[in-house]
Amino acid sequence: MRSSITTTPDNPLSGLISDETYRLLAEHKLLNEKSLRDFQIRRKFRELRSRNVPTTKAIHLLRADHPYLQFDTVRKIVYGLNRR
Repeated sequence: MRSSITTTPDNPLSGLISDETYRLLAEHKLLNEKSLRDFQIRRKFRELRSRNVPTTKAIHLLRADHPYLQFDTVRKIVYGLNRR
């Protein structure tokens, strides 16, 4: 028997949009996963820095959560070096 209840990931934009809106956007594939990931990385970086974690250590901690990203890639994300 298959459950009709589907679980959605936590709303990473909870401070900006409601869970229902996030679910609806995700359901219709209107969210850019890379942009969401970058948003979460920048938010976590600001949180770590506000707790006086040194920049290099903060980037290494973020890489632990995203091991497929290089150090310089995380640095570019947190400092917005790739934004146009």
